[in-house]
Amino acid sequence: MATQVLDCVGMKCPQPTLKVTVMSSKMKPGDILEVVADCSTFEDDVKAWCQRAKKTLLWCKDEGGGKKRVQIKF
Repeated sequence: MATQVLDCVGMKCPQPTLKVTVMSSKMKPGDILEVVADCSTFEDDVKAWCQRAKKTLLWCKDEGGGKKRVQIKF
């Protein structure tokens, strides 16, 4: 089980979720993808992405300054 970190700070919708989609092809079952982004819709977008992709959103943390950090389990 590996953890990958994806920095999407400065990207606007839909770029962060597109980057998550690209990374998902490199992830193996049990891997964790940690993503940080400051797009205002990121939290809702990543929740919807996880539902569509049938992946588990482990947590979402507000880091202040508009940044959100999430972990997705594959």
